[in-house]
Amino acid sequence: MQWWQILLMIAAVAAAALAAYWAGKERGERIAGEEHDGGRKTVGGESLLGSGESKRSVEEAFMRALPQAVALTDGNGAIRYARDDIEQYGCVASGHIRNDDMLDMLAQVEHDGVSRERELEVTRPAADLERGSSGRGVRAGQAAPSRERYLSVRVSGIGDGLFALFITDVSERRHFEEMRREFMTNVAHELKTPAGAISLLAETISDASDDPDAVRYFSGRVSKESARLTELVQKLIDLQKMQDAGHGLQPKRLSALAVARAAIDANRVQADRRHIDLVLAYGGTQLGLEPAGDDPDVWIECDENAIVTAVKNLVENAIHYSPEHTTVRVVVSEDAGNVHIRVIDQGIGIPEASIGHIFERFYRVDPARSRQTGGTGLGLAITKHCVEDCGGTISVWSHESEGSTFTIELPCAGDAGSVANASSANDADSTNDADNTGDAATGQTA
Repeated sequence: MQWWQILLMIAAVAAAALAAYWAGKERGERIAGEEHDGGRKTVGGESLLGSGESKRSVEEAFMRALPQAVALTDGNGAIRYARDDIEQYGCVASGHIRNDDMLDMLAQVEHDGVSRERELEVTRPAADLERGSSGRGVRAGQAAPSRERYLSVRVSGIGDGLFALFITDVSERRHFEEMRREFMTNVAHELKTPAGAISLLAETISDASDDPDAVRYFSGRVSKESARLTELVQKLIDLQKMQDAGHGLQPKRLSALAVARAAIDANRVQADRRHIDLVLAYGGTQLGLEPAGDDPDVWIECDENAIVTAVKNLVENAIHYSPEHTTVRVVVSEDAGNVHIRVIDQGIGIPEASIGHIFERFYRVDPARSRQTGGTGLGLAITKHCVEDCGGTISVWSHESEGSTFTIELPCAGDAGSVANASSANDADSTNDADNTGDAATGQTA
């Protein structure tokens, strides 16, 4: 190899080494720059979050978009930044963390740098029910009043002696988990009780085969327990159908007074047996239990079976929990485009501790009385789903020892029909024609 070839090779190696050095240096400076900038990605040397006021605006929007309540705190629990909604949990006040468990988590993270996540139970003032001189009320679907709130809390260090605090309210999830557990327990218990009674009665009948009177008596008991078991299974099936969004509802235009009369008629035998008067009224005017030509027109649009079942269950419930020789009133009224169907009794009322639970499956205000009257604890749960499937709401107002008022609120079909006709009509005349056609057809429905 010639001397000049050796020199050329040495020069090439040196050039390659120098190029590698400068490339490595540039990469190291870029990485160091990213670390100095908090690890933020950049495009063209500019932070993706922007800069100046733009950066602050994006950061605040990002914090608001997070599903959890967020706070930035130092190691002593002093708040440097907090989203507005964090104070509702009662753990942060006056710019400082006030919850001992959270402060303990903060101290642990500060000590070893390992993020902590924990579910905490905190106490809050009991959710006030609607109160008044005549009792208290609640709307179906509202969470039951409780002094306990369950929070999922995460604390993570973010450097420079600062820590991120994330809070998620999991109270509703815990509530539904508890409801599922109670439902399975109650189903097992409710099915086991009549099944066990039937088995025991069958053994008794077998032992008393030579006593016709005893056989007749215990056979009647078997029949009663069998009917109770059949009713329970049927109501479970009904409840499942109501909870299934695609269970085939057939909405149609109905007379609210006809619905009320059908519900009353289905409960006449029970009411007569307990000497309870059933009364129908429109507003403040009492009406007959049979249709009359001068009845006011009060129209709703929903599935007939669902809404009749809902009102029938309320009337049945009122009869079960009312003393003999009292009155159960079904009152239909209109207000602000809505139809109200109220079932008013003079019964035992609902205790404050129970009023938030009565629409839950298998919940009974008085289990002993339910066993006497044959209640399954599913009637109001089914009623709630029936009303919701019809696009309405149900609420209850009660005064213990004086009675309860259950109110079903539904959109008035007249308003809904006008909107539908207006959207499908080509002009005002065709809209009027459609309304008149609908009014003529409703006479057959009623």
